[in-house]
Amino acid sequence: MDFPPNQGLDQEEVDEHVEEAIEENEVVLFMKGTELMPQCGYSRRALGLIDQYRDEYETVDVLESLDEYRQALAEHSDWETIPQTFVDGEFVGGSDILAELEERGELAETLNAE
Repeated sequence: MDFPPNQGLDQEEVDEHVEEAIEENEVVLFMKGTELMPQCGYSRRALGLIDQYRDEYETVDVLESLDEYRQALAEHSDWETIPQTFVDGEFVGGSDILAELEERGELAETLNAE
């Protein structure tokens, strides 16, 4: 049985998905992997930080079309690395920024959890 290489999604499709995810969710995390199986330490760290304060938020696995997601997200965040967290349509940052907010006691408020 032959499996073609992963073709991923086309850029327009990814652009629309990113736009909708940011607009339709109070908190959305673009990450490598899924909530149950994060595929990088930074994504796992971001999940853990958000999980402390939010029961409900959206996650988007970018691995299916990583290059396209990077390009689409750059339009919104001007940030190159994954994971990326958005709250109320605004870019907050990656796992390092979430950790800094947590250290300063500002993460719960940032995630609108209070």
